[in-house]
Amino acid sequence: MKRLVIFDLDGTLLNTIADLSAATNYALQTCGFPVHDIDSYRYFVGNGITKLIERSLPEANRSKADIEKIRSLFISYYNEHNVDLSVPYPGIEHLLGKLQAEHVLLAVASNKYQEATSKLVKHYFPGIAFAAVLGQRDGVPTKPDPRIVNEIIGTCNLTHKDTVYVGDSNVDMQTGKNAQVTTIGVSWGFRSCAELQAYHPDCIADKPCDILNFLGITD
Repeated sequence: MKRLVIFDLDGTLLNTIADLSAATNYALQTCGFPVHDIDSYRYFVGNGITKLIERSLPEANRSKADIEKIRSLFISYYNEHNVDLSVPYPGIEHLLGKLQAEHVLLAVASNKYQEATSKLVKHYFPGIAFAAVLGQRDGVPTKPDPRIVNEIIGTCNLTHKDTVYVGDSNVDMQTGKNAQVTTIGVSWGFRSCAELQAYHPDCIADKPCDILNFLGITD
């Protein structure tokens, strides 16, 4: 029986928070706005770059023009620096390799814009043959809308019952539930375990090998 595991990217496969915070702070500082510490960005991310920018700006400066200006500076900087400090979480490369060896189909569904999503996956996981790597694209709603998950399932010609979605935030837990697939929350990411548990995922993984155990794969 074929199975599909779809992963969120930021906070699930990769710890990207330092590069995300550096790029946003660069854009904010360039325009004379206050900057934030890294921990603050754990709660700004998760709903795409535009929402990240909106949350990072003072409430009085969240106009469309200000958001677009900061977003443009962010993307210009981030495209050049998004692999400066980001790293895979411990055990992730082994997890992906083991799943691939077991002929599990693998995919990425991210709210990060498509260009950066593709670049990061290719850079950090060159040996993994992902069936699909999808980020945020014009005309496609961001997670927790389930469309990105449904698109990947259709591409792989599988069913929802054959699919597992893995992520680290409330957005991811809602996405999995909205798509009506088995949902795994990972506790090593940007958000708290309590936030994940509030959405009653099918599994909470404290380390990548817990995902293998849940899937019945011997490590």
